[in-house]
Amino acid sequence: MTKNLSRAISNNDDLATVKAGAPAYLLMVDSLLYQDPDNESLLRGAANIYTAYTNVFVKDKERAGKLTDKALNYAFRALCVRKPDTCRIRTKSFKNFKDALSQLNKKDVPDLFALGSAWAAWIQSHREDWNAVAEISRVEAIMQRVVELDEYYQDGAAHLYLGVLATFIPPALGGKPEVGRRHFQRALEISKNKNLMVKVMYAQYYARLMFDRKLHDRLLHEVLDAQTHVPGYTLLNTLAQKRARELLKSGEDYF
Repeated sequence: MTKNLSRAISNNDDLATVKAGAPAYLLMVDSLLYQDPDNESLLRGAANIYTAYTNVFVKDKERAGKLTDKALNYAFRALCVRKPDTCRIRTKSFKNFKDALSQLNKKDVPDLFALGSAWAAWIQSHREDWNAVAEISRVEAIMQRVVELDEYYQDGAAHLYLGVLATFIPPALGGKPEVGRRHFQRALEISKNKNLMVKVMYAQYYARLMFDRKLHDRLLHEVLDAQTHVPGYTLLNTLAQKRARELLKSGEDYF
């Protein structure tokens, strides 16, 4: 059910309809988990849906915090059900955390990616808390492990996350723009340009960080000229075009 729900949402090109209807499905998934709280696939699906809904539609910080709290909880529980040795992974030292990741295999990638994406959304919604921001290194370790195990999972989406993480802050504060650029380019290669949000993030995080307006505008115009109706990406591509227009407009002042 959660797979079909995700497909229905991802292939819809009406942002308003999805925004209005999605909360009812979030509550429905919650209700199913009351009946079956240790269902791994349902927990993973719930984490993914909550994360996606918050990333796309929720602007209010307090509400985003609550929703990402739930998404992250579901993601941790899904991995815990699958691999009981990971149930306390969040409290481990960073070395032991990475050691635990090294014990996971390709079959664990869906739960691992769900955890990484939910954790990234949680950090974004709690970015005013430096203790939360400090956990970025754990998200990066998760996505690096996903790349090691299966870099093609979800058309290279882990590379997109790693690209953003590497360009999230300026080089003077530890950012790695060239590492980020390579991840963005790899995400484009793997996805074969199906996911237009890769170009939007590439422009927003790398091109702006490097004050490369030529690259910035080229990427965004390519997004606007592209076909949005791609199986699995229609909703995301529709949102990507909306954000591309906003970035081009704000770019007049930024550059």
